[in-house]
Amino acid sequence: MNVKAVNQSNVCQEYSCPERSVSLSVYVILYVAAATVSLLTVCGNLLVIISVSHFNQLHTPANILILSLAVSDLLVGVFVMPLFLSRLIESCWTSGPMMCLFFNFVTFQATSVSVHTVALIAVDRFLALSSPFLYSEKISLTVICIVTLFNWLFSLIYNFTLLFVNGNFTNLMCPGKCFYFIDGVSSLIDLLIVLLMPCTLIIILYTHVFVIVKRHVTAIRALQVHNSTGASKNRVSDKSERKAAILLGILVIVFLLCLLPHYICSLVIPYSNVDLFYLRDVAVIFFFLNSTINPIIYALFYSWFQKSLKLIFTFKVFNKDSSLTNVL
Repeated sequence: MNVKAVNQSNVCQEYSCPERSVSLSVYVILYVAAATVSLLTVCGNLLVIISVSHFNQLHTPANILILSLAVSDLLVGVFVMPLFLSRLIESCWTSGPMMCLFFNFVTFQATSVSVHTVALIAVDRFLALSSPFLYSEKISLTVICIVTLFNWLFSLIYNFTLLFVNGNFTNLMCPGKCFYFIDGVSSLIDLLIVLLMPCTLIIILYTHVFVIVKRHVTAIRALQVHNSTGASKNRVSDKSERKAAILLGILVIVFLLCLLPHYICSLVIPYSNVDLFYLRDVAVIFFFLNSTINPIIYALFYSWFQKSLKLIFTFKVFNKDSSLTNVL
């Protein structure tokens, strides 16, 4: 979560939670809706994690990155969404200062991991299409697992440092509120690392990816219908790579559409402007909903996920050697 610098002295003032102004029925409906969205997010991403982890055919570099994204989305569904939506419904933070610190840290962690993972997905697709021979030789499961682990460790150290140096681990007494304190320099660094650099990389690489896809389509159309078997196999492989790039492109575009409103609001709307604060909350909701949308994208566009769901829901994943089942 990118941040705008917050003045600590202006935040922790005397504050009391407002009395509930909605009827009990509306109150219950809001909590049911919040629980439903959180549960949908958790279940959807758990199904992605189980699918990619269980079936051997899905152990590919691109799917390892999808697995990493699903894990970060799972964190959002388990820890971030329930607390955030509860604060919106109550118009007050009721979970205490330690949970506020935990909430902020997990939010920062899940956000930075998600953004950098999507950037890695863009790099992966660009390399797979622009240098397929180099990609097949150099980008192995071991390499991509190391890169993914480094991404998580970097985000963990970076976010811990960001919150620690700004005093968020010592200034915990702020009853009824949950804020994080980031100075101007740290805010600018965070903006560069978590938004501008990865998003610029994503946009540039996917622009190149779709140029390459278009070039491949033109080349394939120029081929004669009757070619050798080897050429036919190459066309099938090329078609598979292009399809993967397009589907992951949908994932990236949806991600950016959910991400950018939050960052724009963070930059444009100051914390002191209470009248427009609801816009920040709406933008954050859209950003968190991306964690709910991602599994839906997989279910709509990925045949391997659809086949995996059938095997999971029919409990065939518990059969012997079910990990060797063909799901492609």
